[in-house]
Amino acid sequence: MSYRLYYWTGLQGRGEFVRLCLEDVAAPYVDVAREDGDEVMNAFLDGEEAGALPFAPPFLTSGRLVIAQVANILQYLGPRHGLVPDSESARLYANQLQLTVTDLVAEVHDTHHPVASGLYYKDQRDEAKRRAKDFRENRIPKFLGYFEKALSRGGGKHPLRTHSYVDLSLFQVMAGLDYAFPKAMAKQKLPLLRDLAKRVADRPHVAAYLASDRRVPFNTNGIFRHYPELDG
Repeated sequence: MSYRLYYWTGLQGRGEFVRLCLEDVAAPYVDVAREDGDEVMNAFLDGEEAGALPFAPPFLTSGRLVIAQVANILQYLGPRHGLVPDSESARLYANQLQLTVTDLVAEVHDTHHPVASGLYYKDQRDEAKRRAKDFRENRIPKFLGYFEKALSRGGGKHPLRTHSYVDLSLFQVMAGLDYAFPKAMAKQKLPLLRDLAKRVADRPHVAAYLASDRRVPFNTNGIFRHYPELDG
């Protein structure tokens, strides 16, 4: 089975959570917009293609299926590629953790676009400074403290006691926050998350991906953006 991933070109964004899953299991896939341009997604977004109607990228096609929303895509891919345990309780917990990652990612986005996504950052810089201060001081410790506790309860190595797509997403969260808020992240004591991130980065297929040109560098067009004035 070859998958087709649809996401904006030139940035990691939410599509990176799906890419990491596909790369980790060496699943064949086409990053469609990178080959054919962002306009190729319009037919899906306009409802001209058969299958489920995506609200926005990323979305994935698998045969006739059209699957949108990161947590939903990973919930589909996980059982097919051994990236989630078999039990119903474990799969529900994996989805719960992934949805919490989704909440965190939304708050990261709002540190640099707290007023409106359609405005430029420079048009909401003062509001962004206030939002980012709260995010650094309150939300980073709350979210990452929760995931640290989840790791501890899972035995210290994995939230689900075995490698899963949640591990890959937590790696991306740590990498993104380290890029966007290096000073704030240096203050966090997260030994289990740090160890997890290193072990994920060292997985053979992930390491190869991170060293390749398929891994677009973090930049100020994505979700995780480094603006020094927002890092305190």
